Amino acid sequence: MADLLLAERSDAPAPAPGRNGPGSVLSALPWVLVIAALLLVWSRGSVPAPDLARFSAYWVFALVFPGTLVHRALRGSRGNLPEDLGYGAATGLLLEIIAWALAAATGQQSLLRWWPLPVLVAFAAVPRLRRHWRVEERRPLPVAWHWGMGAALLVVLAWGYTQWRMVPLPPVYGGYYQDVLYHLGLVQELTRAMPFQLPHVAGEALRYHYLSDAHIASGSMITGISPAVVLLRLWLVPVVGTAALLAAGLARDLSGSVWAGPVAALAAFIGAGVTLGSPVGASGEMPLSYASPSQTYVLVPLLLLAGLIIDVVRGRSLGRAWPLVPVLGLICAGAKSSALPPLIAGLGLTAVVFWWRKRQVPRPALVALACLGAAMALGFRLFAGGGAGTLRVQALALLHFIAPYSETLGTGDGIWPSAPLPPGINDRGLVGWLLAFAVVAWWVLAQAPRWVGMSLLADGGQRADPAVWLLAGTVLAGAATTWVFQHPSISQIYFWMGVIPVGVVLTTWSLAQARAPWPALVVPAVAGALAGIATAGTVVGFAVPRISRPGTPTTSTIEGWLRVLGLSATRYVLFVAVAAALAVGVAARWRRRVPAPAASAAGSGGRRRAVTIALAGVTAAMLGASAAVVVGGTVRSVLTEPVPATGPQPYALTADEMRAALWLDDNAADDDVVATNVHCQPVRTTPHCDARAFWVTGLGGHRTVVESWSYTDAVVAAHGVENLGYARQDFPDPALLALNDGVFCTPTQADLDRLRTEHGVRWLFADARAGAVSPELAALAQVRLVAGSVTVYELNRP
Repeated sequence: MADLLLAERSDAPAPAPGRNGPGSVLSALPWVLVIAALLLVWSRGSVPAPDLARFSAYWVFALVFPGTLVHRALRGSRGNLPEDLGYGAATGLLLEIIAWALAAATGQQSLLRWWPLPVLVAFAAVPRLRRHWRVEERRPLPVAWHWGMGAALLVVLAWGYTQWRMVPLPPVYGGYYQDVLYHLGLVQELTRAMPFQLPHVAGEALRYHYLSDAHIASGSMITGISPAVVLLRLWLVPVVGTAALLAAGLARDLSGSVWAGPVAALAAFIGAGVTLGSPVGASGEMPLSYASPSQTYVLVPLLLLAGLIIDVVRGRSLGRAWPLVPVLGLICAGAKSSALPPLIAGLGLTAVVFWWRKRQVPRPALVALACLGAAMALGFRLFAGGGAGTLRVQALALLHFIAPYSETLGTGDGIWPSAPLPPGINDRGLVGWLLAFAVVAWWVLAQAPRWVGMSLLADGGQRADPAVWLLAGTVLAGAATTWVFQHPSISQIYFWMGVIPVGVVLTTWSLAQARAPWPALVVPAVAGALAGIATAGTVVGFAVPRISRPGTPTTSTIEGWLRVLGLSATRYVLFVAVAAALAVGVAARWRRRVPAPAASAAGSGGRRRAVTIALAGVTAAMLGASAAVVVGGTVRSVLTEPVPATGPQPYALTADEMRAALWLDDNAADDDVVATNVHCQPVRTTPHCDARAFWVTGLGGHRTVVESWSYTDAVVAAHGVENLGYARQDFPDPALLALNDGVFCTPTQADLDRLRTEHGVRWLFADARAGAVSPELAALAQVRLVAGSVTVYELNRP
């Protein structure tokens, strides 16, 4: 803490330990611990040591080194190695996508592993570029910053470990969440040349925000590690760690306070909504998702882009970095379709506000707005699909997925209501509106750690800073689109999840601007952390009784939920009051203890100063409670041995089924097409079954004529037809499905020849658990593998 206080402002003199002094060792130690812990948990995740070595080398030499050199050349060094490497890793991910796209377009994927070589050679050979190999104009950060960031990254690492510890690597008996297998199939597809096809329905163009899968595919191709290992284990933590370093750098740049970096890194990625023991969950509590690689990956280019746009609206020249704006915009659009619109809205709001105030908008801001608008339009044309564009306008549609509404007023709304509002609200008149208001208000309260930074708009001096309007507008746009749109799988929540780090950075900035004495922030933060842990019940023997639900989903009542929400709000008000009182009380005692001149300065401002300190204390308490809930739960999960699932698992695959799919991946040619009778989960195909199997393409690594179709555009658009969700809709081409399935139950040579000539089929993957398999098939195709219920056939070559 002392080191941080000595360099509270980034422009203040910071400790400058020698290169080989004790300070350098203490600064390096937390990073050594983080790397050692990462290698340890990867090994505990059953990743072989050679894979660990190859993936580590890939991150260092194919991402961090070339990215750092290019970022320093475009934006300059940040004066310290950790931030340089963090921004360099983000730039390396950008360069990797460009290299992958060139390789896929030309069919030269075998050369992809060498893409960093020209960059490294150029920076070694060109005299003017050699200086970027070192940190220029050193501005070292205090030792406490390194330890704070190390602690934040260790929590990120622990969170990642809890995500994959219950997801064993194949082949095993068990099941995987369908979206993970869907992304694994896309990863396999993106190792092939353009044009890409939807691997689950060969021949259909792939339109999806798949650039996160392209990163995973690149990591697999460059290292030679199985795509399943990269997806299920290796890619997640380094990408989240990179995003954490970007958030920390952004918070330090905006606030001028060194301590803001570690606080923002921890609260942005390992923070949750402040629910304080309420049974009501705040949808979109964290910006991270193990099951949605696209959401997690996009945070890196989005934060890198946000930093550039902040410089633009503040009138700072980007110079050589201008091309990064449209490129990063397109990558954001191609990584997650919900990521870019809120930032564009924030930039648009900034332009409107400053046109209103000054009757002019800086030309660079308009250029940036045009670049991002074009990137979003092009991204929609290239990438939008797979259900991502299936949005309807329905205000408050998020209520369908929140218990107080879904268990009461929402029970009769239907599967895909097209009304402008959820029907249950108007059906019950004033009571319906009262419940809807209570739920929305509770969501806003629970998400307060991401909102309170907007208090900067109340300060005339800060209100003049366009960066405040940019960040505030981005957060407001993310919340507004979340509550305005409707999606059958609650995917509108990604608009909010994408802006959570932006909101936390704004909140951290507001905390730094309060200029409160550090005890007035630390004490409420610790109290908030204890309250969050206690009400979440994450520490044995230290738990406040949770507010009980009003009943089961079938016995819940509106009155019961209103009572619960009222109790939750009361607890929240008490929490805020205690935090404010602690901040003001501690600040008053601190003023009496400091020397007279400082005390006089600290006491200036009277009531306004007390309000500012109270708000800062509440903000610190919210951030403390927000982070503590997830940190406490993560620690408990890490320290608790996982309990293997027992009894029947209806969606489980057998080890033989996985083994057969992996065998197919190893033995079939890259462009071979497979026909399979696997379409659904659980495995057996029945009318209107859940057509989200995805494991034959994911683990098998090859395109199929028809595997599962639930995420195709036509099927998602049919959501609600015959009151069925999109996952249970019929395949849009019944003739093709009949041809595909017919070769398994009633095979003929003519049908096999037709599959081979018209669809390029070379393999048949028959699972007796999915449906009947005729014994006559063995006479028409060569049996290559029998594994449990699966038989793999190879069609005779013509």
